[in-house]
Amino acid sequence: QVQLVESGGALVQPGGSLRLSCATSGFVFDRTAMSWYRQAPGKEREQVASITALSRATKYADSVKGRFTISRDNDKNTVYLQMNNLKAEDTAVYYCNPSWLPGSGTLSGIWGQGTQVVVSL
Repeated sequence: QVQLVESGGALVQPGGSLRLSCATSGFVFDRTAMSWYRQAPGKEREQVASITALSRATKYADSVKGRFTISRDNDKNTVYLQMNNLKAEDTAVYYCNPSWLPGSGTLSGIWGQGTQVVVSL
């Protein structure tokens, strides 16, 4: 059974930092690309960052490039999202997902409960 458990979300002031974690189980993590997505109220879910199985490549949405960093620890079956210089528009529920492209791969339809990030004074 595939499980994705996101954590690390919080209320943070603009300019602050957070590190999100996604602990996974039930699939071969070190052979699976991983992505972070987010969904803000009233908006569609968007892909934020992705990383290949062995961390050889990453990609980011333009809106977070230079501020967010995706990484993974294949020994711990965990993917991370370091978020710096947070802005109000980063407020959203953040999800991890076993995919490189949206909807790609057999596990791309599996989602965790997400973790809430609120950026506000």
